[in-house]
Amino acid sequence: MSGFDKRVASYAEALDGLQDGMTVLAGGFGLCGIPENLIAEIRRKGTTDLTVVSNNCGVDGFGLGVLLEERQIRKMIASYVGENALFERQLLDGELEVELTPQGTLAEKLRAGGAGIPAFYTATGFGTPIAEGKEAREFAGRHYVLEHAIVGDFAIVKGWKADRFGNVIYRHTAQNFNPLAAAAGKITVVEVEEIVEPGEIEPSQIQTPGIYVDRLICGSFEKRIEKRTLRD
Repeated sequence: MSGFDKRVASYAEALDGLQDGMTVLAGGFGLCGIPENLIAEIRRKGTTDLTVVSNNCGVDGFGLGVLLEERQIRKMIASYVGENALFERQLLDGELEVELTPQGTLAEKLRAGGAGIPAFYTATGFGTPIAEGKEAREFAGRHYVLEHAIVGDFAIVKGWKADRFGNVIYRHTAQNFNPLAAAAGKITVVEVEEIVEPGEIEPSQIQTPGIYVDRLICGSFEKRIEKRTLRD
């Protein structure tokens, strides 16, 4: 096997080295483009005391919600958590530490982490509880808050298609937080629906270059719908 070949044979191998107390970055938005099989493997492994960074925390019984059920998440850094009753209960009972972050700020924290930028200033949150305890500065008459980048020990990502060198493309809105998480992980694991040979993906279509990807696995997915709306 070539050293450029990122494929692994099992989900256990994909998450080899994940330990208690680590920080995990998870791609996805709601239930769109979530690395559902990698999340299930974390549950199977029983890894605990995790800090999880994701736009949201899944729903009851699916996505990151299954890790809440097993009390595997110690701290959640997210921007939207309104679809998970268990999350609310654990938060109010003091079982779960939560750092709510504006969505754009969370995206930029991950992007900065992937780009090697340690911190940045943003006007979002100034004058609100979000800014309490943080450094603030004024630029051109406007106040900004200093926010620190995020880098994860592991990043778990859901792609649509990849070549075996780890060059990934995402399907439509499943692009969401996945490329950001992929770039900001010390070890980035990507699960996809199809793995093809190098050259079969048009270079201009690649959204996450293989340089960011450490492990790649092909899986099957449930793709559950978060809110089903039907016309009368």
